[in-house]
Amino acid sequence: MTNNQNQPRDYDAVLGGQSPPPIDGLVLGGIEGIKRCLSNPVANVRIAALSEAFKYGDAGLDVLIQGLQDKSRLVQRFAYRVLKQRTEPQALQALQIYKPWNLEERLNEYQGYAVTQFANQQVVEFDQNIGITEPINKAYVLRCGYDDNEQNLWSQLSRLLQESNANKVEALVFGLWPEAYERDSSSIVEALFDGKKYLTNLKAVFIGDIAPDECEISWIQQSDISPILRAYPKLEILQVRGGDGLHFSPPVRHDRLKALIVETGGLNRDAVAQICKMNLPALEHLELWFGSEDYGGDCWVEDIHPIIFEGIFPNLTYLGLRNSQFTDEIVSAIVACPIINSISILDLSMGTLSDIGAEELLNCQAISYLDILNVSESFLSEEMIDKLSSLDVRVLANNQKKEDEDSYIHGRYCSIAE
Repeated sequence: MTNNQNQPRDYDAVLGGQSPPPIDGLVLGGIEGIKRCLSNPVANVRIAALSEAFKYGDAGLDVLIQGLQDKSRLVQRFAYRVLKQRTEPQALQALQIYKPWNLEERLNEYQGYAVTQFANQQVVEFDQNIGITEPINKAYVLRCGYDDNEQNLWSQLSRLLQESNANKVEALVFGLWPEAYERDSSSIVEALFDGKKYLTNLKAVFIGDIAPDECEISWIQQSDISPILRAYPKLEILQVRGGDGLHFSPPVRHDRLKALIVETGGLNRDAVAQICKMNLPALEHLELWFGSEDYGGDCWVEDIHPIIFEGIFPNLTYLGLRNSQFTDEIVSAIVACPIINSISILDLSMGTLSDIGAEELLNCQAISYLDILNVSESFLSEEMIDKLSSLDVRVLANNQKKEDEDSYIHGRYCSIAE
């Protein structure tokens, strides 16, 4: 796709392909009229003003840069798309500062072993004999061996909490706990809740960094995770692996959480409904692994309607609807919904996306304005991958799967189930 197709056009200003509303100030007031329009409460009016600003040289450039700070993600993304075509130093500097927050490691493929990166930090084993040496730059992992007794894990946590700099720790990872296939994670949640007076700077938590050779993802017993959100007001990233027993007891409000990641081999629709009822105004990264109906994955596309149609998380930049048995149906819905105009990363990997679904993506104009489209581990032909790669978007399409003629779902399957 050529760059000139990313230039602002009349129908870029609003959703649904309609022309922007007439704005007298743009005609009669020049750049000053445009600036006045930026205070208009209607987002589409502000977008229409930005679409005119590029005609006014340096003054218009300043207005576009101002648009990056707009309260609406839709307006921000419009300003970002226009500024990406500019080469002035001030434009490049503004884009560097604006660069959307994201977790780089989430674009890597799931390998099935212990994570080495979490919250954009290196993961290191917590050594009770060494203690905490880098509370800011490392994510410390606590885990027991497969044959270890329960005391080993809790002794690690107790020792960590006794460290003089425990109040500086930013990221914790919890791996295998004793009998994770029979005992749920409630003991870890309770221990974390009790440790809140020590871990006063905790910003990232991952519960369930368990490899398949220790416990299959569908066997991991989770629990009510919401006490962690209530205990840690500075938390920015919450990641959970395992869907069996997973739930969030309402009401849940958290003003700083930026990323919620739920990895499962089968996600229950009740858990999705609870997530949709959470009040998370700062959420920028939402990632759900739906999994197989054989392992409790009873979700369908209607269950995500509040996310994609109702704008319940207005600040999303990354939307990951991954590991799904109904990816084509997700695409059919998402290409017609408002959220596609505001996110910068769409992750549909590890699911059942076919050439039919990919064709719908190609026919959706807003896809061209994404930064990243991840369709790895899908069921795409080489021809379709070539078509997607022609978009002015970073397309990830690694490790395409082959249809299994013996499978019950038209030969296509999600990557992670058991």
